[in-house]
Amino acid sequence: MLAQLVLFDGFDPLDVVAPYEVLAASGVMTVELVSAEGEREVPSGVGALSLRATARLEPQRADLVVVPGAAGTPEDGIANIPAVFEKALATNLSPLLREACQRPGLTVATVCGGSLLLAAAGLITGRHATTHHLGLRALAESGAHVVAARVVDDGDLVTGGAVTSGLDVALHLLEREVGPKVAHSVERLFDYERRGVVWRDRGPEPVLPA
Repeated sequence: MLAQLVLFDGFDPLDVVAPYEVLAASGVMTVELVSAEGEREVPSGVGALSLRATARLEPQRADLVVVPGAAGTPEDGIANIPAVFEKALATNLSPLLREACQRPGLTVATVCGGSLLLAAAGLITGRHATTHHLGLRALAESGAHVVAARVVDDGDLVTGGAVTSGLDVALHLLEREVGPKVAHSVERLFDYERRGVVWRDRGPEPVLPA
């Protein structure tokens, strides 16, 4: 199974590193850092930190595509993030993400603001999704059905909340795609217990308000 983790200028490194380590530790997934342009050094939104993409994003080859959010600057907080997304979507990333979202059998997952990047590209209208709590209103305004949960599983779209939800998203994907034994072993390896219930659009409606 091939997982491709997307890098773009200004990405949040924790959104990438956490799921990368979890998926790679499974021993059953091939995990690649990719960009729309192919192999290159990609600057993050955190100081001088960068990661190297070793391949091009290829939705026809991948089984799983993970999209991170962007990092806000200490000066501007999250105010600069829409500009980072706009710059990223002005590249060939936009049609590649559209191809990924439309390809049957491929799961697209996001961490933190990654769902807002997909929303900015018009790719998750009408889908159940979550994001960082500071971006929930913007996500709702994009036409997504917002769920205030740590992880939201909407079939071939799996979204996570704030930055550290990358651990929970990746562990959920391991359990769903590979099995609970592998997911549990990785959870123990990192000495981390997943937080919250993974929300799915199934079962009876709750009696108490969500």
